[in-house]
Amino acid sequence: MVTALVGQATSHWRAEHVAGISDVFAQSIPAIKPASVKPPVPGLDLWDMWPIQLSDNSTAQFEGWTLWMVLSAPVLPDPDQRHGIACIRLIGERAGEWRDCGNLLPEGLNPGSREWAGSAIYDPETGKVTLFYTVAGYRGEEPLTFAQRLFQTSGTLEFSDGNARVSDWSEPAESVASDDDWYVLVNQSEGRPGFIKGFRDPAYFRDPADGAAYLLFTGSLKSSQSAWNGVIGLARAKDASLTTWELLPPVLAADGLNNEQERPHVIFRDGLYYLFWSTQRHVFAPDGPSGPNGLYGMVAPSIMGPYEPLNGTGLVAANPPEAPFQTYSWWVSNELSVAGFVDLVGLDGKPPVDDPAWRRAHFGGVPAPRFRIELDGSHARVAKD
Repeated sequence: MVTALVGQATSHWRAEHVAGISDVFAQSIPAIKPASVKPPVPGLDLWDMWPIQLSDNSTAQFEGWTLWMVLSAPVLPDPDQRHGIACIRLIGERAGEWRDCGNLLPEGLNPGSREWAGSAIYDPETGKVTLFYTVAGYRGEEPLTFAQRLFQTSGTLEFSDGNARVSDWSEPAESVASDDDWYVLVNQSEGRPGFIKGFRDPAYFRDPADGAAYLLFTGSLKSSQSAWNGVIGLARAKDASLTTWELLPPVLAADGLNNEQERPHVIFRDGLYYLFWSTQRHVFAPDGPSGPNGLYGMVAPSIMGPYEPLNGTGLVAANPPEAPFQTYSWWVSNELSVAGFVDLVGLDGKPPVDDPAWRRAHFGGVPAPRFRIELDGSHARVAKD
């Protein structure tokens, strides 16, 4: 395996790390019973969640409620088609109760053909929410493309008695564009999930060391000679307004190993920087080792690295071996609570079937039960509480 040269600060997730994954049972999250899968918003599939956070990366609280942004789509005969009509929904959660607050952005505001994942921060002093998100495709395009751009917009949050809405959104502006040098310029017209290139999933992080703000994102390495060229990209805000950003080299590369490190984000704990992402077995290079569908991570003494894989392999939490596709797209909060969504359940140990009706019968499309993780230096594990 040939690893392309990238920035001096770039750390690497390598085949020898993944090859060390052995006891998946010890790092598994609990199995989900299909009967417990109940939609919080009937008629909608929900996936790829993230909380509204404060600028210090903690989860914002509103009278005991937390507010979540989540990708949504009407229930279709084939759930795989949801990506082509995705928009961001705002929902509230308190003590297991969910409350739907409707579509986040007004119709016609998004400069793309659909809205994909990102992150959001809230300023209690001004009441402003800033959304960083993925603009997929282009407004009015036909057919749909897989182009991906990183945009941001701000609006005023109103909250009362568990109900929330955001109004007066600013015109979406591109946060930072691909340089087509370190990162692939993702403007492809065709693709399929798992095999498209990435410039998406912007996640905000403020470094407590100096107050600098960053965006992490899912990217693809331009200089790679491999089709499996996933990286986690980085951009740094040029000033406190968070309106202009400087593109930096990838903070992590999995060149030759893995195509997608999705939904990357960082938390700071006990003086260390923990970088997390989600990936799936089928996006590992077929000629090398592969890990389970799971939450992966690395740890470093600074936001720039150098990063070393948690548990020596990178694997933090995996779906249970008897239900390897049950949940996906995890977000680790500052409080070490992990949110995801229910993907495929009720398989009874059988592999997925490439059939729309089969996918519909087994697709969850709801928030997954939360679990907690514990961190101890370079070690991470699923909490047993």
